[in-house]
Amino acid sequence: MRFSFTVLFLSVFYLATMAQTTISLWPEGQIPNDLKNTAVQEKIETGKDGILRISDVKEPNMAVYVPAKPNGASVLICPGGGYWIEAAGHEGTDIAKWFNSFGVTAFVLKYRLPDVKLWSNFHEVPLQDALQAMTLIRANAKKYNLDPARVGVMGFSAGGHLAATLSTRWSVGGAEAKPNFSILMYPVITAGESKHAGSFERLLGKTPTPEMLELYSNEKQVTAQTPPTLLVHATDDKAVPVENSILYYSALKKFNIPASLLVYENGGHGFGLAKDKKGSVQNWPGHCQQWLNSMGYLKSK
Repeated sequence: MRFSFTVLFLSVFYLATMAQTTISLWPEGQIPNDLKNTAVQEKIETGKDGILRISDVKEPNMAVYVPAKPNGASVLICPGGGYWIEAAGHEGTDIAKWFNSFGVTAFVLKYRLPDVKLWSNFHEVPLQDALQAMTLIRANAKKYNLDPARVGVMGFSAGGHLAATLSTRWSVGGAEAKPNFSILMYPVITAGESKHAGSFERLLGKTPTPEMLELYSNEKQVTAQTPPTLLVHATDDKAVPVENSILYYSALKKFNIPASLLVYENGGHGFGLAKDKKGSVQNWPGHCQQWLNSMGYLKSK
C-alpha cells in the first residue's frame, strides 16, 4: 500500500510541477451528464512500463504549458488510451514540452472517459469536454497571448478519434469550438472493417446502433468545413490499422481540404515522440513542425 501511495504521489507531483496552471472546464457542480457517483474516485498512476495513466476522470480540465517565447500558436492535446485511460505522460506532458520548444502554447486535455457508472449518455462526454476546451482556449487568448486564428487540436489513438470528432462535429459547440488545424497521431477513425473494437465498445457500448456507428466513423463525417489535417501512422501498427488514417485522408481530399499523410514502415502503436524507436518514424516531430510552419500556423499572417 505504501508503494502505491508513493507512486500516486509522484505521478500527481509530476503533472502538477510541469504545468504552469490548470483550467477547469466546467463551473463547480455544472459538469454535464454528471450522475454524482461518489463511490468512484479518479486515479493517477504510473505502471511498471513507465506510462502515466489517468482513469475514472471526474473533474475534467486543461493543464497549460506556456513557452518562454510564445509565437501565438496553440494546440489542444488529447492523450490516447482506448477511451479507458489517458496516457497523460508520453502523449500529453511530453508533447506539450516539445511544442513549447518552438513557441507553441499547449493545453493538455484531461477529458471525461465514457462510463455508464459516472455519466448519463456517456458517449457524449469526451466531445463535450473537447468542445468546451477549445472554446475556453479562445476565451483566454488575450491572457496567454494567443492568436484565435491559430488554435489547433492534436490527438493520439483514441485521443485522435476525439480530435477527429471535434474536427468534424465542432459546429455542435459553435464557431469558437472549431480547430484551425488538426494533427492526428495513429488515430482511431472508423467503426468499419479496420476499427479498433475496444475503443468503440468503450465509447458506444456493446450494442451500438448502426446510426451511432455511422456518426462516430469520422471519415464519414468530413465536410468542406473540416480543418486542414496532418496524419501520422506506422504501417506495422497492430492495434489501430493504418487504414484508419488512410480513410480519413481520402475523405479530406474529396473536399479538397489541405491534408498530409505521413506513413512510416515501422513504429508500431503508441510511439509518442518516438525517441526510443528505430528508423524514419523518429523524424515525425521534425516533419510535423515543418508542416505547421509551411501552413503558416507558427507565424502571424
